[in-house]
Amino acid sequence: MNTNIEDQEPLDTQQDELFEHSNLIVDKGQSIMRLDKFLSNRMENTSRSRIQAAIDKFTIQVNGASVKASYKVKPLDSITVVLPYPKQEHEMLAENIPLDILYEDDDLLLVDKVAGMVVHPGFGNYSGTLVNALTYHLQNLPLFQEGDMRAGLVHRIDKNTSGILVVAKNIRSHVALAKQFFDHTIERKYIALVWGNFTEDTGTITGHVGRSLKDRLKMAVFPDGSEGKHAVTHYKVLKRYGYVTLIECQLETGRTHQIRVHMESVGHPLFNDERYGGNRILKGTTFSKYKQFIDNCFKILPRHALHARSLGFTHPETGEFIYRESSIPNDFKAVMAKWDIYVSVKELVEEEDE
Repeated sequence: MNTNIEDQEPLDTQQDELFEHSNLIVDKGQSIMRLDKFLSNRMENTSRSRIQAAIDKFTIQVNGASVKASYKVKPLDSITVVLPYPKQEHEMLAENIPLDILYEDDDLLLVDKVAGMVVHPGFGNYSGTLVNALTYHLQNLPLFQEGDMRAGLVHRIDKNTSGILVVAKNIRSHVALAKQFFDHTIERKYIALVWGNFTEDTGTITGHVGRSLKDRLKMAVFPDGSEGKHAVTHYKVLKRYGYVTLIECQLETGRTHQIRVHMESVGHPLFNDERYGGNRILKGTTFSKYKQFIDNCFKILPRHALHARSLGFTHPETGEFIYRESSIPNDFKAVMAKWDIYVSVKELVEEEDE
C-alpha cells in the first residue's frame, strides 16, 4: 500500500460539511446587549460582519425565531447559530492553477475538479489545492484576501474524486449555501463503478459514518449508531457488467467518504479504491487474462471510480434553482469502454460454447 503523505487525505482536519452549528443559552446575569455584539464577543474567530451576514440570511435564530441584528439579547435566551467555519491560521498561497469553471456570477461559481487535486490545504498538502487556485483567480474579492484555508468552500470531495463543487464568492452567499447543506436541501448525484452485482435496481444504505476505531485514515459504518453521524445514500443501477456495476448515488447527507464506506459496508467497494479494499479482484474468474484485464483497468483509472456528476441548489440571492452537470472524465470513460468490450466478448464466447 502506498503510504506517501501526499497521497493521504487530511482526515484530522476535514469536516463533513464546512459549517458549524452552535447552541448558546444566555447567562442569567447577562446585561441587555445587541445580538450581533453579543455573539461577536462570545464566538472566537468570528467577526461582527460575519455574524450580521448570517442574521440577514436567517441562519441565526433566537428562541426558534429569526430576528434582526439589533435584537436585544435577554437572560436565558436560546440562540442557534449556523455559520461557515472561520479561517485557520496558516499562510495561504495564491497559485495560478487552471480551473474548469462550469458557471459563475457575482455570488458564486461552480468548478469541475480534476482527480488528484486536494480541495483545501491540510497536513501534507499546503499547495496545489483548489483553494490555492481560487485564492489566485478570485484575489480581488475580500473573501479571498484573508488567508482563509477554506475560503468560499461549503463542501468538499476527496482528492481522488473528480467532479463538481460550488464555491461562494462573498460572506452572504457562503452563509446561505452552508445553510442549504446543513438542511440537506442540496441535490447531489455521483456516479460510481463498484465491485459486484446488486440484487435490486435501486436501494438505500443507512448507517452512521465515523472515524474507524482501527485505522485513523479510514471511516467506518456503525449500524447501531454508537459512533459517527447519521448518513443516508440512495443508489440506482445504471449498467450491469456482471463482475462490476455502474451506479448513480444520491446523497441525503454528506459525511466524509460516505459513498466509499457505505458501499464497502454492503460488500460493493468502489473499483480501485485502495483505502476500502477495492484495489484487488473481488469478483470474476481466476484466469490470467482476466487478471491482466483488471490490472490494465487499474492503470487506466489509477484512483477510485467516483465522480461528482451533478449539483443543484437555490441561488442565495436570486432564489433561482441552479443545476449543472460535470462531464464524465476520460479515465472513467475509458474503463467503462473496456468493460463494455469485455462483456461483449465474454457473451460471444459463451454463445459459441453452447
